[in-house]
Amino acid sequence: GQSYDELVWKNLHNDVPSWTTGVMNAVAQSWLVIAVSCTIAAIGIITALIRRRWWLAGQIAVFAVVCLAVTRIKGLLPRPFIINTQSPAANSAPSGHAMLAAACAVILLLAVPRAVRALAGVIGVVWAVTVGVSVIYGQWHRPSDVAMSILLVAGLALLALAVTRKSGMEGAHRGSSVSVQIVGSVLITGGLLLLVYSGYVIWQVVPGLNVSASWAVQGANVSAVVGIAGVAMLAFGLLLALRQITAAPLSRLGLIGAPPAPPKR
Repeated sequence: GQSYDELVWKNLHNDVPSWTTGVMNAVAQSWLVIAVSCTIAAIGIITALIRRRWWLAGQIAVFAVVCLAVTRIKGLLPRPFIINTQSPAANSAPSGHAMLAAACAVILLLAVPRAVRALAGVIGVVWAVTVGVSVIYGQWHRPSDVAMSILLVAGLALLALAVTRKSGMEGAHRGSSVSVQIVGSVLITGGLLLLVYSGYVIWQVVPGLNVSASWAVQGANVSAVVGIAGVAMLAFGLLLALRQITAAPLSRLGLIGAPPAPPKR
């Protein structure tokens, strides 16, 4: 695993298509990642306040603080160096920039109304993958750092959604959403397929990892990008589905009991 991380870290920046280098170089700027991510989160928070979803706004604030706190675990979980590596020991898992991008995209998904929820999920996937790949391209982090970051954000968001209250619901007009059903299903299915493909490619290049064989470089790079895309698609697909379920619940207890009262406007 560490040989795989190191191989991708060393070679991805030399193995991306020429048309992507401009985007990668731009997104690899720390200030741009922070500015765009904070703008996405601000749109979500303002949307929640305009919609008078007070509990949801508070929930988002707590979620943001917890995500920020979780980035500090890299100091408590130092990376063991099993092999000789060139990648920096200081930048370990999770990646703060990848967590920031994913968390801000999740805030947008939580706050927006049903009509644009699917679009928010797609934006989240695109931004999380773009930032995740760029921090590897810029040699800030390894693939495992990025994957851990997205999974941590997704796990915390799923826990937050588990305690959704009235102000997080859709009011008197709760119901299904065709766009959420389609996009959520595509993201979950596509994410699983990409992860399977990534795992297959990694299995193919395993014999060349310990010796950093040149023939294994391209496969490792492809599997890393595909794997990060798969993790992001699966995470945001699940979040999209659970957000719709908690915004339009069938009852207080799931499938039985009286439906919950809509929030008062």
